[in-house]
Amino acid sequence: MKTAQEYISEVKNNIIEVSTQQLLSAMLNPDVIIIDVREHEEFLTGHVEGAINLPRGVLEMKIHEHPSVSHHCEWVLALNELADKEIYLICRTGGRSALAAASLQNMGFTKPILVAGGMMQWQQDGFPVIPHKA
Repeated sequence: MKTAQEYISEVKNNIIEVSTQQLLSAMLNPDVIIIDVREHEEFLTGHVEGAINLPRGVLEMKIHEHPSVSHHCEWVLALNELADKEIYLICRTGGRSALAAASLQNMGFTKPILVAGGMMQWQQDGFPVIPHKA
């Protein structure tokens, strides 16, 4: 039997992982795809600019609805449109985003990228957090 931490550590061995600084640099590309996999309530407390909230529990079922996709109605076309794009995944500390990245890999996505340390590291590094607009 594995603990959650052991399992996540094992999953991370097969995932591309970048620092928050690398995500910040990637954000210079206006077409960057950032998915925040935290729960909606967590997302509302503040998030990375440009991030779309697709909670971990619904990611696989909703990723085809990402705003960058032009074929929202047709799952296969939408998924193919995203399949080879770099998709940065962020959560609170990195655990859920690691599991999300592994899941996307299993679906056939070639470049899911884990942001090491998640929002906790992002905030510790002093990078901007976008507050929820009421």
